[in-house]
Amino acid sequence: MILEIGMSKLDTSISKSSTSGLKQAVAVRKFHHPIIVMPAYNAASTLPATIRDIPRDCYSELILVDDCSSDNTVELAESLGLTVIRHETNRGYGANQKTCYDTALTRGADIVIMLHPDYQYDGRLIPFFIGLMETGVCQVMLGNRIRTRRETLNSGMPLYKYISNRMLTFTENMILGQNLGDFHSGFRCYTREVLETIPYHKNSDDFVFDSQFLAQVTYFGFRMGDAPMPCRYFDEASSINFRRSVKYGIQTLGTLVQFGLQKLGLAKFAIFNSTIQSNL
Repeated sequence: MILEIGMSKLDTSISKSSTSGLKQAVAVRKFHHPIIVMPAYNAASTLPATIRDIPRDCYSELILVDDCSSDNTVELAESLGLTVIRHETNRGYGANQKTCYDTALTRGADIVIMLHPDYQYDGRLIPFFIGLMETGVCQVMLGNRIRTRRETLNSGMPLYKYISNRMLTFTENMILGQNLGDFHSGFRCYTREVLETIPYHKNSDDFVFDSQFLAQVTYFGFRMGDAPMPCRYFDEASSINFRRSVKYGIQTLGTLVQFGLQKLGLAKFAIFNSTIQSNL
């Protein structure tokens, strides 16, 4: 009898908690100023195809940040009607994203979609990601390139990248308490609140920026999810080499160590200390 009463109270508590959480999660909103940002480096050969696939009614502005390309990426982007920001020196992938997000926030974005201009990700799916985020289920969404092993390898992803992705993604899910299928996707959507809260200017200017950002998303309690995103691997698609992949993997593991130490109160790191709108 006592056990039944205790279980009944537990069920009621769980039910109330679940209902409260559900109400919080499904707060519906409408994005009025979606901005797509493109961190670019020597993307002239793939930019037109990337733009062509994006449904015109799903964004209010396209911003391309060029990291001192040696080809005609800037001229081509301007001819296609994009807002173009050019770095005078090559500052790195992370630094490029910082400029992307700064510019989008300044221009009033309420949701920011990062799409690489190398035609690796399918821009036709952008409206569906935006629609899902408008339900309030997620504040951050990633495109998951790894729906099945066969499909991913057939798309051209090198075997070593697939294996390292699986190992790192598993580790990140375990430590960060998430359930993503692909932590290392270059297709990402963030609400304005996320970008205003996360101190991304304290992140690396290199590729590990992405791993740091998702650790920050978790640390600051934002809801994160993903959905299938078929990808294409070909000669013109940007991809880091084996040596830089190893460096990126080690730095990602270092970020997870920092996250754990910060959560346990054993150390403090600048990337996990935020002030609202500190990025502007």
